[in-house]
Amino acid sequence: MKKGVLLVNLGSPESPEPKDVKKYLGEFLMDERVIDVPLWARTLLVKGIILNTRPKQSAKAYKKIWWDNGSPLIVLSEQLQEQVQQHTDLPIALAMRYGSMTIKKGLQELVDKGVEEVFLIPLYPQFAMATTETILVLAEEVRQANFPDLKIDSLPAFYNKPEYIKVLAESIKGHLEGKNYEHLLFSYHGVPERHIRKSDITNGHCKIDGSCCATASKAHEFCYRHQCKEVTRLVGEYLGLEENSFSTSFQSRLGFDPWLQPYTDRTIERLGKKGVKNMAIVTPAFVSDCLETLEEIAMEGEEIFHEVGGKDFTTVPCLNTDKNWVKLLADWINDWSVTPVEA
Repeated sequence: MKKGVLLVNLGSPESPEPKDVKKYLGEFLMDERVIDVPLWARTLLVKGIILNTRPKQSAKAYKKIWWDNGSPLIVLSEQLQEQVQQHTDLPIALAMRYGSMTIKKGLQELVDKGVEEVFLIPLYPQFAMATTETILVLAEEVRQANFPDLKIDSLPAFYNKPEYIKVLAESIKGHLEGKNYEHLLFSYHGVPERHIRKSDITNGHCKIDGSCCATASKAHEFCYRHQCKEVTRLVGEYLGLEENSFSTSFQSRLGFDPWLQPYTDRTIERLGKKGVKNMAIVTPAFVSDCLETLEEIAMEGEEIFHEVGGKDFTTVPCLNTDKNWVKLLADWINDWSVTPVEA
């Protein structure tokens, strides 16, 4: 069987104009795995409230980070695709979960090249309902409806793979070389606490307290909170970071339901008020820089830090097209081409 690869990232509006941002947000927020409430409530919330208030505000944020050649997330993902392609003979296509670069188009591109078996790679190190799961579910729906003879394998969450931790840690180390920082904050995209409980295959382990993420359990296979904390722990261990010199937080909350804590903005504020003058921040829930890293963290986060007396605020870029990250992805692809990956 001829094999091919589909890289899948989040997506982006077609432009930073309010009408395009509104269309994008509508698709994104109406996903039942992003806002997991009954359809009537989701429709009321998204179409009745959010899409009448948020697009203009979000458009301003997108305009701050938009590049001359397009959305940073799209441009960086395309560059990643191109560079990984140089290290493998398998055809590689790129798709987005939301927006015009659909998963259907990506699969069609591979099928048109004669591909019969696809290695689907969600570009997220950790598993979450609103990221990996929604990609896998939609890909299967698209396959059944349009490509019933196509076989799809997928790369499981790779948050704890030693080779990934090494690449991530070395990237952080390289970007912080020569920087005199007092605290390294690992900021991950937030999710509602109920997502953690819904993903708990044991139906009881995830209590979101001080111990469940550190206590071995089958639930960790699908626990976003555990996987984020584990990345922080493993990178801290690899880099030999001193205790209390690094920590974990969560950003980008929406609505009034409890989300994973501590919150990034409040953590930045707390560290500044505590007397930390130099801090660095890394965002390992993403492999490509996007609105959440370039605007929410690098701009808003720095502003918060300076307002409370902080001095130097260093944002570590995502892996983007780091040569070791490119090579690692290619290695996983080439290994799969010989032996299918096992979840």
